[in-house]
Amino acid sequence: MKALAALLLSAAPSLAQGYSDAQGGVVRWLDKLTNQTGDVELQLGQSATNGRLTIQLDACRYPSDNPAAEAEAHLTILDSTRDGPVFTGWMLASSPALSALDHPRYDVWVLRCVVPGYEPPEVAPDAPDDATTEGDGQ
Repeated sequence: MKALAALLLSAAPSLAQGYSDAQGGVVRWLDKLTNQTGDVELQLGQSATNGRLTIQLDACRYPSDNPAAEAEAHLTILDSTRDGPVFTGWMLASSPALSALDHPRYDVWVLRCVVPGYEPPEVAPDAPDDATTEGDGQ
């Protein structure tokens, strides 16, 4: 019982944090069979098709005071070979495995919400493997 109370108290600040609704979001998809991947930016209610999957963004929200901290998106995902959605629910950008798409061929996860005036930091590309370094005799 004490462990449960401690867990609830530690989660209280995140529950009290205010969230804002975004007008769009960015999701990434992976076709595990072909190894193709891509990012797609969707507006609320918009959908995109990649292979057999159609991904629709129903909602996207983020912490009002820190858009980079988290994104929560409600997605509806359809597979053209199946009846009904293969996924419908909330996905968290920071913990995609908590509510993941359970599909043998595809993975889909949320990257971020689209927030006006906010640009996510650029990720520097890795140095090539054949780059020479000082002291390697060349």
